Amino acid sequence: MDTNQNKQSYALPIAMMFALFFMIAFVTGLQNPMGVIVKNQFQASNLLSQLGNFANFLAYAFMGIPAGLMLQKIGYKKTALTAILVGIAGVAITFFSGKIESFAVYLIGAFVGGFSMCMLNTVVNPMLNTLGGEGKRGNQLLQFGGTLNSMGATIVPVLVGYLMGDVAKATISDANPALFLAIGIFVLAFIVLYSMSIPEPHIVAEKSTEKNTHSPLSFRHFVLGAIAIFVYVGVEVGIPNIANLYMTGDLQINATTAGTVVGTYWFLMLVGRLTGGVLGSKFSSKSMLSFAAVLGLVFVLLAIFLPKDQMVSMPVFQSDISFGLAQVPVSIMLLVLCGLCTSVMWGGIFNLATEGLGKYTAAASGIFMVMVCGGGIIPAIQGYAADIFGYVQSYWVVVIGITYMLFYALVGSKNVNKDIKVD
Repeated sequence: MDTNQNKQSYALPIAMMFALFFMIAFVTGLQNPMGVIVKNQFQASNLLSQLGNFANFLAYAFMGIPAGLMLQKIGYKKTALTAILVGIAGVAITFFSGKIESFAVYLIGAFVGGFSMCMLNTVVNPMLNTLGGEGKRGNQLLQFGGTLNSMGATIVPVLVGYLMGDVAKATISDANPALFLAIGIFVLAFIVLYSMSIPEPHIVAEKSTEKNTHSPLSFRHFVLGAIAIFVYVGVEVGIPNIANLYMTGDLQINATTAGTVVGTYWFLMLVGRLTGGVLGSKFSSKSMLSFAAVLGLVFVLLAIFLPKDQMVSMPVFQSDISFGLAQVPVSIMLLVLCGLCTSVMWGGIFNLATEGLGKYTAAASGIFMVMVCGGGIIPAIQGYAADIFGYVQSYWVVVIGITYMLFYALVGSKNVNKDIKVD
């Protein structure tokens, strides 16, 4: 009877964490279509077009550890409420940058938004994993949360691509409806979260007289997992971002169509995470991550080597919540299919890297958030590679990243530090 009561009391907090997953993707995903807008509005290079995305993820490097400390000192609820207020400020600055047509102010807005996303990520991942009891059930909840995350990411490029119309004339102000929607979501989440009770399993009520001789960095599988998260987020973001630039640049595909293609990548991530959530209780994180990495390598390598002029009619997710067809090179379709692979990687890596950390889990989550800055650094490196070698050849950066994740799944995820006391 007690167990059922606990499950009922955790239903609302789990639902709230799912909603926050959606918010994280929606606000972060704005930087994808914004990269196309600022490239044309400010005549920026591929590298410079990724600076908004870079600023958004760079904030994780500064805020990851403080966010972990906030989680330990003030708990999930207050950390999340603070993050929402910062998020509203970040979106408001982006709106203001459109009013004054300032690239610098746009970057500041992206940076402030990144602080918010970092704090929210620090809350939702360990909380869902903890409420699920870690292991397969924890992975399952993370995959379901990731499904909502993918839903937000699916909507953004399709919506903003539709709002942009003629990409050559598009400005930041054209994305205002999406910015207003983001602020609305933040305000609603703040009200709901403020009025509800949240379990606080990792809050430290008083300082212990006993000093820890270890930290999350004492665990090899966590250190290698943190690197895997750095690589993963860069791969996840770089694949659609550079594809969007490729389509609206060299391929001269209009922004609306390109937005539906990129939106389909995130839609496939939604499908993959939903499937991963269903199968999460049956297959280990190691198996899921290994399979996804191998399949992702096949897709990207085929995209690099197949003829660039070979076209295909690809089903795409459209702004009216229906499917249509878009004429794209087969390489673009293969890159979009990578969404099925990247979908389950975050939950799998997080689950494997935090397995067996016990009391070090909250601090580990903060370190994880620092490593999310890879989502800004690796796409910027790929954008630079695209400037020098071309869009398609830049995907060798992605090949290297997926290869490392395969290594982590097969070898690096093993906990070789079980002698360290974690309770």
